[in-house]
Amino acid sequence: MMAVQTRLQPAELRDQRSLRDTLGRYPTGVVVITAAAADGPTGMTVNSFTSVSLDPPLIAFCPKRSSTTWAQIRRAGGFAVSLLRLHHEEIARRFAQWGADRFSGHEWWESPTGHPLLAEAIGWLDTTIESVSSAGDHEIVVARVLDWSAPGEGEPLVFFSGGYRALS
Repeated sequence: MMAVQTRLQPAELRDQRSLRDTLGRYPTGVVVITAAAADGPTGMTVNSFTSVSLDPPLIAFCPKRSSTTWAQIRRAGGFAVSLLRLHHEEIARRFAQWGADRFSGHEWWESPTGHPLLAEAIGWLDTTIESVSSAGDHEIVVARVLDWSAPGEGEPLVFFSGGYRALS
């Protein structure tokens, strides 16, 4: 018995929502990117974060080109990354919300280069921006890792299918 092949609808006829739904089936970690900007501390929730290279130590993330928070971070020339624990869902939501008081209610430290770090993070990285490339409505930011924490204990916060999740 042969399987019947169904012809798929061309990608240009499908909507952006269906693409977002498909990509949302790929689980990602959740981090908060922060910087000591000219107007004070700033930050944003990111799930487009990845390791790029160990030698030299490079990481990357992809902020939306129109983000005013990203513009402040870019002008700062570097940033810190706080790797979120499972219980940090409220922080992730607050740093994703426009106009929120993002730094209240939790303890923050300064990274070696002066950027805010979440005291309870599962780990952190301190970086300087190496390159920024255009990629559609986003940019690809590659940053050199200058310093980092020892790995912490606990479960990471994961984003999957439009919501925050645990690994197990």
